Amino acid sequence: MIKELHEMLEVAGIDSTELQRLVDLSLAEDLRFGPDVTSEATIPVGQEAEGEVVARQPGIVCGVTVALVVLEAVQFPRSGVTIIHEDGDAVEAGDAVLHLSGPLRPLLLAERTLLNFMTHMSGIATATNSWVRALEGTSCAVRDTRKTTPGLRQIEKYSVRRGGGTNHRMGLGDAALIKDNHIAAAGGITRAVTAIRSANPDISLEVECDTLEQVREAISIQCSLILLDNMDVDTIRAAVEIARRSPAVRVEASGGMTLENARAVARAGVDYIAVGSLTHSAASLDLGLDIVPTTPTANS
Repeated sequence: MIKELHEMLEVAGIDSTELQRLVDLSLAEDLRFGPDVTSEATIPVGQEAEGEVVARQPGIVCGVTVALVVLEAVQFPRSGVTIIHEDGDAVEAGDAVLHLSGPLRPLLLAERTLLNFMTHMSGIATATNSWVRALEGTSCAVRDTRKTTPGLRQIEKYSVRRGGGTNHRMGLGDAALIKDNHIAAAGGITRAVTAIRSANPDISLEVECDTLEQVREAISIQCSLILLDNMDVDTIRAAVEIARRSPAVRVEASGGMTLENARAVARAGVDYIAVGSLTHSAASLDLGLDIVPTTPTANS
């Protein structure tokens, strides 16, 4: 991977080795049964083309950095790529995102993989941005969950960030989240929290609470992050009042969140709204690759 691209991914918070493996796997799916028989039969070696990745509908663009990795993997020249819109940019229908100029065969080899990544990632960024706009003017942020597509968590959570959202934990080892099953297994919130603090004293810890009684218990043992699960707005407001007795406590609401009730939940005083649909069911943003072949090279 070229140094410039590696640095771009590092700034984006994307592990380049993991992404390269994902891109290689995706391209291998297309080449599983052999080379691109259609392009090899219809396109002369050395045929050049001009093309653009174009938005077919308005939204937030994401996946440009991933597209560069795909193009490099098929040996499309970086000098032939012009970035018109960066990850996180808003676009309208008809706006060009990338301009591409170079050999047509590798461009068509990259086309579907490139668009699969970009449409999916842009859909997540666009969906996230809808929540960000719904919460505008409040102190509440929207954040994702671990309800991600297997193998795509890194780029899906990156897409949430580019849409203006915030990430929850990336896996099971970077933060502790005590949920109802843990509470039942440990014999209560206090026992579960004590066990986590004993085993991992420095790790971030969040406790899921289903009732106001559980909120009171969590606050009494100095839990600083409370997840309110499937509570109505009035109950959320009461839970926040209990939690705010300790200034350092942050509160997150989860379950039953919609764009329609987002502001009411935010105004109840929570710091975060957790939305699994950002990653598990966001509609893809329609992007296409429009190509115009140019004159074949003399030695084609």
